[in-house]
Amino acid sequence: MQSLQQKASEYSGVGQSDAFAIDETNLFERLGLDTFIALSTNFYNRVYDDEEEEWFRAIFVKSKKEDAIRNQYEFFVQRMGGPPLFSQRRGHPALIARHRPFPVTHQAAQRWLHHMQQALD
Repeated sequence: MQSLQQKASEYSGVGQSDAFAIDETNLFERLGLDTFIALSTNFYNRVYDDEEEEWFRAIFVKSKKEDAIRNQYEFFVQRMGGPPLFSQRRGHPALIARHRPFPVTHQAAQRWLHHMQQALD
């Protein structure tokens, strides 16, 4: 049985060693808080306005957009070398457990990546 990391590597095309290279750079120091807020805001504006794939937008229907934005940028800040904003407010990230209620399929992951790529551009 494949590990979650192996599946993520296979689906994304990013090797496991490359995926964890981020641990060697403090992106929070380089980019700052405002960058992560802007990225998360741009991402979730795209998700909540997604009329092309309404099934994807429906995944987020029970979440307030403002909460989703805050959760994401606080997680990113923490993961990218900044202060533990997410953990201070919500506890351990426990991403698998937090996402278990949602239909995180390969198709949903692809749509998430689509919106994130657009938000990064």
